[in-house]
Amino acid sequence: MHTCELCNAKVHELRRGRCWGCYSRWVNARPVGVGARCVTCSEQRRRVLKLTELYGAWQPMCFNCNGQISNLTTFPTTLAALREAVSRERRAKDRRIGSADVRMFQYERRVGDRRAARSDYPTVDDDMIIEVTLDPGDGSCEVDFEELTSIRSLIALELDVRVAG
Repeated sequence: MHTCELCNAKVHELRRGRCWGCYSRWVNARPVGVGARCVTCSEQRRRVLKLTELYGAWQPMCFNCNGQISNLTTFPTTLAALREAVSRERRAKDRRIGSADVRMFQYERRVGDRRAARSDYPTVDDDMIIEVTLDPGDGSCEVDFEELTSIRSLIALELDVRVAG
């Protein structure tokens, strides 16, 4: 029987001179360095990072990736394989393999960029204002929502200032 250095418990096995309870509290209390990133997903928020023992070294890992690692049935042998195993990218591979495609028009949905580029839309300059108008009448007028909000060029007002004299 061995004695834990911290709690003086009599245990069969020690890790760094501590029982398993004291050792796990020590591991969870270890601070993560400034500028650290998760080794699998590059998360930077220090409040979700903790040090995890991976491949014989202490590596920073986020809470989510660490939880996913504990549920893996077979542990990957390389860090690249580990990154792929805990990846959150759903579109990396086709998930419809083995099931029939029941869509009316069967075409590949992942071709090209599905989001429109910002160059497709006109830019709003400093010479433009965003104007929101609503007729505050008695409610008898019909409101055209297409004209309710629009982006128009700013009209420069030139004031005719006459000096009396």
